[in-house]
Amino acid sequence: MVVNKVLLLVVLFGGMMVSCQRRIENLSFENRFDLVTEDNLFKDPVYFNWGSSILKGEDGQYHLFYSRWKEDFSAWLTFSEIAHAISDSPNGPWVYKETVLKGRGKGHWDAITAHNPKIKFFEGKYYIYYIATNLGDMNYTEKDLFDTHGKSMNQSPIRKTLRENQRTGVAFSSSINGPWERLDTPIIQPSGPITTLTVNPAITKGKDDKYYLIVKGDKPNEKRFIRNQAIAISDSPFGPFEMQAKPVIDYLDTEDMSMWYDQKRNCFYGIFHAHNYIGLVNSIDGINWQKAKNFEVLKKELPMKNGKIIRPDRMERPFLFFENGEPKTLSLAVKEGNTSYTVFVPIRKDK
Repeated sequence: MVVNKVLLLVVLFGGMMVSCQRRIENLSFENRFDLVTEDNLFKDPVYFNWGSSILKGEDGQYHLFYSRWKEDFSAWLTFSEIAHAISDSPNGPWVYKETVLKGRGKGHWDAITAHNPKIKFFEGKYYIYYIATNLGDMNYTEKDLFDTHGKSMNQSPIRKTLRENQRTGVAFSSSINGPWERLDTPIIQPSGPITTLTVNPAITKGKDDKYYLIVKGDKPNEKRFIRNQAIAISDSPFGPFEMQAKPVIDYLDTEDMSMWYDQKRNCFYGIFHAHNYIGLVNSIDGINWQKAKNFEVLKKELPMKNGKIIRPDRMERPFLFFENGEPKTLSLAVKEGNTSYTVFVPIRKDK
């Protein structure tokens, strides 16, 4: 009798797994991206734009939170700030509204820069998950920060320290228009599958009401420059987050994960960049991740309606915006020469 019950449970659970596997494998973006127009390009003549994240507000408008900085592309590590823009469409055009977060200055974990935001709405509050850094007790001037631009970690001990001190934190507000209050400490430290730093957060809420956070860090025991993606779980959007032992991705160098929980398929998805393409992974439980069947979402080129093709030097920070459970926009940060801007690719409904 006991044996029969065990066998029944195995069969039922196995059937559920197969069913869920079929559902998560049927997500595809093939032939769903529209051609890009000038209205889909968010450029600034003064600032480098980077790392966008979109949320629809109670006012019916679409709110974009993104990174921007001046002078030199490498100044993202020293002078980036998080800005807020608005639009009547998630595909743009966008209009700058305000700057919402900057580095807080000496004595804070986020003393220098505010970068790579993800805007979220959980349980009646708005959250901006972001990264920042500091130089500890080191005495430094603004000129010292400028002098790091264009230099490698080996050439600049300051830049090396800035990289190693990068962490993920959160600011929150009862309104999407602020004011924003910050936690005084980062929400997660490197451990388990990642070392050195915790950056580029992606977060979603699962059906179990827990919060799943993906962050990037260096791969342990690796001499090459390879980063891992790791997952941590919390009962609260503020943390504390418990790092899981198993990495999300450790089989290739990737960055810039965005994550969501698909209510229709009862599964997690993550979209990321791997230098030459945008990739997709999925998970049934948020802990054990695998390549999606439709793994390669987009190559590093963007055809435009006017016949041109954007072939950027870099195409990173993929973010998928959903409305009524359907993906509406894929935003991407691109760098061409000494400029960077954000592209908002409209997504057609899956037939």
